[in-house]
Amino acid sequence: MGRAFEVRKVSMAKTAGQKSKLYSKYGKQLYVAAKNGGADPSANLVLRGLIEKAKREQVPGHVIEKAIEKASGLGGEDFVSLRYEGYGPGSCAVIVDCLTDNNNRTITDVRNCFTKTNSKMGAPGSVIHSFDHLAIFSFRNIEGDAVLEALLSADVDVSDMESEEGLVTVFTPPVQSK
Repeated sequence: MGRAFEVRKVSMAKTAGQKSKLYSKYGKQLYVAAKNGGADPSANLVLRGLIEKAKREQVPGHVIEKAIEKASGLGGEDFVSLRYEGYGPGSCAVIVDCLTDNNNRTITDVRNCFTKTNSKMGAPGSVIHSFDHLAIFSFRNIEGDAVLEALLSADVDVSDMESEEGLVTVFTPPVQSK
């Protein structure tokens, strides 16, 4: 068959590997977003953003649909979201959020990463207190002043507000969002 066949075969295998890695990455992210916020992209901002990002990176529609289908309970796999905390180089606080279908494999991989970088894994809750936890609300086609006025009249503590291209995003402490 010749050398051209071998070169083409290696090139195709490399491309297939890259695509497979990209598709599985987006599949997991879409699964979590759909599981946490619902399978309807019009009601779930995170899911909608991920779908747009996946389409920009040319992820096929069937991969997107399959991930959303799994999250709505039609698929067989069940992924679990885990959080590990620790201290990295220079004693910087590190939070690792993982999505896995095998807890034992994931904790081993995370522990190895901490060990290789001379970092230390902490107990749950040892680092998380150092970060702000905020709820995020987004409103479309409404003025920022009107949103702020409505939230303040409802005694909602607004930490920050961003307004760009007809989309108003409000950050509040999570206790206020319940």
